[in-house]
Amino acid sequence: MEIAAAGREGWTAWVGPAGILRHPGVFLAICLALDVAVGDPQYRWHPVRVTGKVLEAGEAALRRLGWNGRGGGFLLFLLLAAVCGGGAWAVAAGLRLAGRTAGLPGAGWALSWGWEVFLGYSLLALGDLIAHGRRIAKAGESGDIAAARRAAGMLVGRDTDRMDAAACNRAAVESLAESLVDGVLAPLFWLALLGLPGLILFKIASTMDSMVGYKDERYLHFGWFGARLDDVMNYLPARLCLVLIALFSLLAPDYSARKAWSVSIGQHALLPGPNKGWSETAAAGALDIRLAGPIYKHGNVVNELWIGPADAREGGSTRDVSRMIVLAYGTTALFLALAFGVGVIFR
Repeated sequence: MEIAAAGREGWTAWVGPAGILRHPGVFLAICLALDVAVGDPQYRWHPVRVTGKVLEAGEAALRRLGWNGRGGGFLLFLLLAAVCGGGAWAVAAGLRLAGRTAGLPGAGWALSWGWEVFLGYSLLALGDLIAHGRRIAKAGESGDIAAARRAAGMLVGRDTDRMDAAACNRAAVESLAESLVDGVLAPLFWLALLGLPGLILFKIASTMDSMVGYKDERYLHFGWFGARLDDVMNYLPARLCLVLIALFSLLAPDYSARKAWSVSIGQHALLPGPNKGWSETAAAGALDIRLAGPIYKHGNVVNELWIGPADAREGGSTRDVSRMIVLAYGTTALFLALAFGVGVIFR
């Protein structure tokens, strides 16, 4: 449809059900560009904060009713899906209805699309991850180890008081590699596959895993559903991440596709969980460095294992962080290209 011929309904041609700006690749690129350029919005009613507050209230209510087991955890998921997912849909539907009521359905579609873009970019984390990584590297390079430790502490749950600059930089690389899946590729994957409902469902699972997905006495059963759902929804993106890291390393100089693939295949199971190890070990291989090493938590050594090529040097330089940032950008760009191509084929 020619936009000029659309007249008052011009916006519908752009953002209506079959609009150009709703093409999966285009929509994902817009959300991601905003995330990188603007950063995560910090305000009280941030969608993730709202989800967390609803979760806390729902958990308290379910426990008062005696729903402390797996059934209660499943009901908590249904509550979050109804309140958060249903709320997001209601706002979009309300905006479209308001446009039709005012005799401006195209404007209603435009406002609805703007709302969806806002939610999409708010639920991605690449921009913040990159900013944190750079902050750690910059502090370490300037010799401000206290600032580097503080910045590292915002990304990892380990003791930072005995970490030197190299350990802080390794933490930055590890966190960027791990979060490349659950903070970037997995949200984009579900957004591309199922649209905004898929992204919201993923963030609900991620929030449940981070808030109730513990294996202690209180949450072993109650948090089981959220933790397993998070595992399932990260399963394909984690393995796709290995493929994309290897592909980018094949195309870019100073990265090793062969080591990314071989190290990840051989070492991913060394890290806990079904998904975490794929991207971290792939990144270590692609960068040809060793990561992890001695890690302390609450004063105790919880890890002495190194991952990466056996003959590689210990990672931890400022350049390692910079190369990991390039790898994160490149891997994400390849995913966007894939989403755009698949969208063209199946559109």
